[in-house]
Amino acid sequence: MMSLAQSPATHKGTARDLKSALEVDLRLLAMIGAVAVIWVGFDLLTDGIFLTARNLWNLTVQTSVVGIMTTGMVLVIVTRHIDLSVGSVLGFVGMIMAVLQVQYFPIGAGWNWVGSLVLGLALGAVIGAFQGWWVAHRGVPSFIVTLGGLLIFRGLAWTVTEGQTVAPLDETFQLMGGGLLGSIGAFWSWMVGAAGVALVLFRTFAARRRRQRYGFPVRPVWAEILVAAIVIAGIVGFVAVMNAYDRPRTDIAQGIPIPVLILIGAVIVMSSITKVTKFGRYVFAIGGNPEAAQLAGINTKLVIMSVFALMGLLAGIAGAVQTARLNAGANSTGELLELSVIAAAVIGGTSLAGGTGTISGAIVGAVFMQSLQSGMILLGLPTPMQNVVIGLVLILAVWIDTSYQRRRL
Repeated sequence: MMSLAQSPATHKGTARDLKSALEVDLRLLAMIGAVAVIWVGFDLLTDGIFLTARNLWNLTVQTSVVGIMTTGMVLVIVTRHIDLSVGSVLGFVGMIMAVLQVQYFPIGAGWNWVGSLVLGLALGAVIGAFQGWWVAHRGVPSFIVTLGGLLIFRGLAWTVTEGQTVAPLDETFQLMGGGLLGSIGAFWSWMVGAAGVALVLFRTFAARRRRQRYGFPVRPVWAEILVAAIVIAGIVGFVAVMNAYDRPRTDIAQGIPIPVLILIGAVIVMSSITKVTKFGRYVFAIGGNPEAAQLAGINTKLVIMSVFALMGLLAGIAGAVQTARLNAGANSTGELLELSVIAAAVIGGTSLAGGTGTISGAIVGAVFMQSLQSGMILLGLPTPMQNVVIGLVLILAVWIDTSYQRRRL
């Protein structure tokens, strides 16, 4: 009888010990579970179309634009600010790159797309720094500054071409957007996968050695192996799915799309910034307590301005990907995309109260948002209703974040 009475507590203790050993983020696991539920649900509703290699390949391309900007939005929100202008900045920078390629730079010249890309990214960073200056040095709330930016840069995108669409773009530039030739094929995809596996093993070993050197607690060996095995299985599965989609009317595997490689690069860089640099620590310190961070000697104004400049740069990169994918500079590019970016960051665990957020969680949030949108498109849901659903998801995400923060206090 005693053993029966103790069994619930024993189970709870076992689950708690397992969680402690694996050092898992329960919120991230919950989000991954939610994505899995959405995938299975949409697959059933679309008679098996959603989980086909073709749709998943397209889903990764669609996620790349939102994902790239979400990595920057995490830092913006962590510092207790917001950027409502990212969709308009994306569209404006993309339009400028298109205009440079078609109207000013020699068509066919090898440096055509490179020049437009470099100038476009520089413009994005300058726009971000300009908005960050108003927030950090003039004390204007970021909500107001970036709301103004949303209107300004959307209007400037229209003014540059008087509402006309600019096309076609450089063929090499188009590869950044994916498409029939915008992927690296099966062999190089497996090479990228092998590099990812090697990176996981190296980081697992290095992190364990570093913890042991400084006397910090380490996971049990079995837990290290299990976590690494799960991540490696995810990498191998991802590459296999990308290679399972063949180019139309051929037996040639598409492999990993170039936009996804750009997203992976952004995730690696931004994760490194947040985890191993002073700048990343300053960002989270400011989000946790701005006054204490300033008293500790952190140049909070410079950090905030830099965060917005970085956000502008990432919006420029996303603008290049989106414009290349459309093979045109269009005035509607990026409209309402800021909602998906903000929702992805919040859904992924970035707190609007500041001080908390992860790049990995934000990417899962981006996958969640794009999966939702892709499924609604496959079901034939009208665009206005899609916006209704995304709006409701955003409200729900903020409510969950607020409830979570309250529970922690």
